[in-house]
Amino acid sequence: MILAKNIYKSFSDVDVLQDINIEFETGKCNLIIGRSGAGKTVLLKILAGLIKATSGEVWYDEVKFSTLNKFQIREIRMQVGMLFQGSALFDSMSVEDNIRFPLDMFTNKTRKEKDSRVNYCLERVNLTGSNKKFPSEISGGMQKRVGIARSIVLKPKYLFCDEPNSGLDPKTSILIDKLIDSITEENKITTIINTHDMNSVMEIGDRINLLYLGKLSWSGNKDEVLESDNDTLKDFIFASPFLQRLRETALKG
Repeated sequence: MILAKNIYKSFSDVDVLQDINIEFETGKCNLIIGRSGAGKTVLLKILAGLIKATSGEVWYDEVKFSTLNKFQIREIRMQVGMLFQGSALFDSMSVEDNIRFPLDMFTNKTRKEKDSRVNYCLERVNLTGSNKKFPSEISGGMQKRVGIARSIVLKPKYLFCDEPNSGLDPKTSILIDKLIDSITEENKITTIINTHDMNSVMEIGDRINLLYLGKLSWSGNKDEVLESDNDTLKDFIFASPFLQRLRETALKG
């Protein structure tokens, strides 16, 4: 579980986040959605400890993460996986070296142990045999799967995903969604996903949190989306004519 409690964030005189209170559940895909400028990325970075909130608290289970010193934060970081929007792979490193990087940074495992874990993670994301390839030699979808493999190599308790489907075709996006969802469920990870992808909302949105103008406007699950009376949610979700028709059909049924 990760808890955001009374989170405020300002840059100069601009209030980006205002009194955010959200509990992100263990073993669930917790989504943060909202229009550009709503504060999604800022909130994700605060939760992951990449930037500090102006005020408020972040809790990782029973640990008050927002008040830890740098040594204590390092211990928590070993339990955190990050999947960045652009995959953020090192171009000069092979696939296996990219995945091994967190093990080199945070563990004292032997090379044999590291190689075993790397190979397991490659197998888990269906990239067995791609060890020696470089990022430039594989597709965008494969790069994203390498990013997922790297994010789980330390067996994290917490996983942060920033726009995991950005730049991917619909078929590959579905594959990535299912992969993140299954990894979350299998390992009982607290997964937090920042996304614009409506397929992700409807398919893997165990808990959905809508930000609007820096405030939490709505929370619920994917089954409650179609029946919600929240105008901000409806304007965001049903901007697509297809989804509008889907909602009308559901309400008639």
